[in-house]
Amino acid sequence: MQLTASATSRTGASDADGMAVASFVLGLLGLLVLNVFLGPMAIALAGVALWRGTARRGRAFLGLGLGVADLLVLAAFMQADSSLSWSL
Repeated sequence: MQLTASATSRTGASDADGMAVASFVLGLLGLLVLNVFLGPMAIALAGVALWRGTARRGRAFLGLGLGVADLLVLAAFMQADSSLSWSL
């Protein structure tokens, strides 16, 4: 009698789907706060999710784009006021 479920390939795809959603959420949050940390995290998670073959490719590409946008916003604000983060 087996007490645990057998491992399937769907577990890895499910993890990749979660990474795609996480990259999207981190990319959105990064536009508002901590873009120096959340932008690269969103890019990394989106890359891993795409590499693992996520079913949510659109969400992963949005996370990738938002992560890049986070870094572009950071660069624009650093250029404007010579700091590492923007403030109100």
